[in-house]
Amino acid sequence: LLLLFGFLLPLAPCAGGLGDQDFLESVTCHRDRMEVEFSSELGNYSWQGSVVDASDEEITSCDYLVDYEKLLLSALFVNCTSLEHGQHQLRLKLMVNDTTGGEKNITSRAHCSVVHANEVIPPFFTGATNCTKDFMAVTFPRLIPSFSDEHVVPVTPMTWTLSIDDGTKIHQLSLGQAMQQGYSFLADGHNLVFQVAFSATGVVSYKQNGQVLYTVALKLTYGPPERRLTVESRMLCAPDPAVCNATHMTVTIPAFPGTLMAVAVEDRTIPLDQLQENGIAVHMKKGTKMHISRGILKSRLHGGSCSGLQAYLSSLKLAFHFHEETVAMVMHPECPCDQRAPIAAVCTQDGYMDFEVLADSTKPPLNLDTLRLRDPSCKPAFKSPLNDRVWFHVPLSACGTRYWFDGERIIYENEVRALWADLPPRRISRDSELRLTVLCSFSNGDASLTIKVDSLPSLASSMNQGPLSLVLLSYPDDSYRHPYHDNQYPIVRYLRQPIFLEVQVLNRNDPNLQLVLDDCWATASQEPSSLSQWNIVVDGCEYDLDSYKTVFHPVGRGVSYANYRQRLEVKTFAFMSGDKALPGLVYFHCSVLICNRFQPDSPLCSTRCPKPSRSKR
Repeated sequence: LLLLFGFLLPLAPCAGGLGDQDFLESVTCHRDRMEVEFSSELGNYSWQGSVVDASDEEITSCDYLVDYEKLLLSALFVNCTSLEHGQHQLRLKLMVNDTTGGEKNITSRAHCSVVHANEVIPPFFTGATNCTKDFMAVTFPRLIPSFSDEHVVPVTPMTWTLSIDDGTKIHQLSLGQAMQQGYSFLADGHNLVFQVAFSATGVVSYKQNGQVLYTVALKLTYGPPERRLTVESRMLCAPDPAVCNATHMTVTIPAFPGTLMAVAVEDRTIPLDQLQENGIAVHMKKGTKMHISRGILKSRLHGGSCSGLQAYLSSLKLAFHFHEETVAMVMHPECPCDQRAPIAAVCTQDGYMDFEVLADSTKPPLNLDTLRLRDPSCKPAFKSPLNDRVWFHVPLSACGTRYWFDGERIIYENEVRALWADLPPRRISRDSELRLTVLCSFSNGDASLTIKVDSLPSLASSMNQGPLSLVLLSYPDDSYRHPYHDNQYPIVRYLRQPIFLEVQVLNRNDPNLQLVLDDCWATASQEPSSLSQWNIVVDGCEYDLDSYKTVFHPVGRGVSYANYRQRLEVKTFAFMSGDKALPGLVYFHCSVLICNRFQPDSPLCSTRCPKPSRSKR
């Protein structure tokens, strides 16, 4: 039998007839949440409700809902309440606009008393393990009142119990004992961080070829048996550094009784059957080995004793099926900074080629002071204090950079060289020569950068990936000034109302490029190739079979890089199934061409649409 009791307690009545005792009607307690009903009188005012902490600051981690029509607020116990004397305490703040135009802040408190007869509170299970080089950690809500210190949780040995199952025995520790044996608790706002050292009591390790995986199963309990709170966690962590080469980062998980179920890179979940096409190769024989393309990695200046770039991932989340449950860990793998390894050139999204030249690229070492680009006035962006490396940051539209078209690709090219012919005449020379050709090719959806080196000895080619970004925007009117934001979708339109669309090329600054529409169409699902679709642009022209023709709007001269944009207007319609409109949303898609605006290399770049025929009077 589970008995639930709810109470309301006003904290801060306000003047002017807006006391909170006028508005809080009742509270209903459920197993995992409470529901507060407000008085119907509140419906006469404009108001907002929120869940706050003891400092009257809104609890951002609280999952609560406000129904302003039904005058209800529903909040989960977890993250939204504090546990005091066996009661879930909920603090509410109402911001009410009174009849005089003033605003009143009303704070009140509701609580649910829970009395258990023959059952205990269901345990709370923590999320993914944060795996670092030095420890593993999990985060869970501050459900328990003894966690009050902002830095280190005070020890109450008689109240707390930590149970650790290492597979052969269960270790029972008080909180004080646990903190002496590798476990620590830290307060972080409304959450608690539970850290475990790799050498802590009960931690199990799996080792293979120098790699180690640590795991621990633990249960933290608080309170008497009839009102016991339980937090359970099974933690995983593989802290060893990643191994990297010129093309990939390799992350190895030693063999253990777990099966890989899911992968997320930088908070983006990638289905296992799509890893290969997203630049990740996985081998799951004798452990799990992941080869991650450098095109996915981020890069940063390493600092300290290393003046080169360091490749890394800020978040790699792996979920395993382990001991009949899903267990996840979040890793932060990074490549070591190799002083001697040359760094592959990077094609940046803002229109540059970044590459490094090392003095020891040749034998004898190259005199870096003799390096020059095709335009000699462009200098390296960085030279190391030891004069053993330089870093170039070359704009794609300057410094002698050239470009040409190869099918669907745009290829940019420059050259960095150190040649005897560029030096003052002399009878002999002991300097090495080097000629470095840098190629950066963009295509729709990706970009690649290739380096070809002619020197003694010759340097290996290198390639890297980068995006050519396109965006399809919608605007409220034909001024095309302020597009709709992501949080404003889906947009509601009546039939035949105009929809104003714009296609843009992003992060380019080459005035020679021209964006040309190919096809645009609408579908009844997010999949562009779904069967329910309707053409709105065909071969860059209006769709003849549509009685409401697509209207193309010119881009004004006041817009920067007007040749990077195409604007069109479509009249709203609905997809039909028989004599009924299909439910759901309508999605728009466009395919485009990137052309040389002065020397079109394809007939599709010079669209000639037939003039609309004049109807007879």
